[in-house]
Amino acid sequence: MKTIDELLAEGVDGKRVFVRADLNVPMSEGLITDDGRIRAVLPTVKALADAGAKVVVASHLGRPKGAPDPKFSLLQAAERLAELLGAPVAFAQDTVGPAAHDAVNGLEPGQVAVIENLRFNAGETSKDDTERGEFADRLAALADVYVGDGFGAVHRKHASVYDLPARLPHYAGYLIATEVGVLKKLTEDVKRPYVVVLGGAKVSDKLAVIDELLGKADRILVGGGMVYTFLKAKGYEVGSSLLQEDQLATVTEYLERAEKTGVEIVLPVDTLVAPEFPDLSGKTPSQPSTVAADAMPAGQMGLDIGPETGKLYASKLADAATVFWNGPMGVFEHPDYAAGTRAVAQALVESKGFTVVGGGDSAAAVRILGFDENAFGHISTGGGASLEYLEGKTLPGLAALED
Repeated sequence: MKTIDELLAEGVDGKRVFVRADLNVPMSEGLITDDGRIRAVLPTVKALADAGAKVVVASHLGRPKGAPDPKFSLLQAAERLAELLGAPVAFAQDTVGPAAHDAVNGLEPGQVAVIENLRFNAGETSKDDTERGEFADRLAALADVYVGDGFGAVHRKHASVYDLPARLPHYAGYLIATEVGVLKKLTEDVKRPYVVVLGGAKVSDKLAVIDELLGKADRILVGGGMVYTFLKAKGYEVGSSLLQEDQLATVTEYLERAEKTGVEIVLPVDTLVAPEFPDLSGKTPSQPSTVAADAMPAGQMGLDIGPETGKLYASKLADAATVFWNGPMGVFEHPDYAAGTRAVAQALVESKGFTVVGGGDSAAAVRILGFDENAFGHISTGGGASLEYLEGKTLPGLAALED
């Protein structure tokens, strides 16, 4: 695929450059709680603006139902982008309507505009090729060149990700080029020991990547809500913990296959439990206690790996040459259940290997818990996209950027 450096060498002065970014930032009460994805696209936007392009930034935010919804507006993201750029950013209150055209037509070389949430239009996510193509045609009318830099969306066959690049000269932005380079280090000529840490809520979200990694990783450390399906598959009581009973047979088969192939699947030896899910607002006191992983009382809910498991996982990461981590170890948003995620993050910081934090909640966690981003080899902006790449899938947004 062609890169933004090639585009800049060709010259962009006065050209309208459409940048498909990923500004899908977490929000709480109308405020951005983590601006990592906005900062990730800054190098691309700044390089284009400095070279005299008229930069049109587009993204989705959340899951609106194909129609405008104020709670999913990109206005806050546009204002934060302006602060980070140190320059005004125009904001269009629609996506392909009069406001978008006015905003783009009003740009001078070196200026930036953000158009409203792409998913306010049904055509963005439509499964109908014609409807999606018609929306891509309307987006194409806003630009002369396309730069794909929304890595968090490249696994989606959406109009702005898949169809629009076919309608314009297209290039990969700095973020996508970096992300692809990192993922190649996880899939081609991997330095060993290769240790993967998987967490998050649902084991079903990780089944395909576990299936693929059973032939590639040396160790897989499991935590988060998904681990209780593994513990149940081993015959343990899991109380009222998150459990996907329909995945028990698959998880059992993975445990058996790992033993046969020599891949070490490491599960918690202790876990932090409470009678119910904690109040994340902090208004109601939490009641955590630590129990052995094979002795969870009925009626208790597992909410984090325990302190001994944190030490165990750190020891399993100590000699790693390559680490990929996707998914927190517990309900890290509550201070009583953040220790497990903190222990894994600290082990990655101390690692001498190449460490990759695989986007989503893991990326947010390392920032919320106060870790220096530069202490990790790479913090991805796309959890789902990273996982699908590791699964060996063709990602529509990457395929669209290839010539």
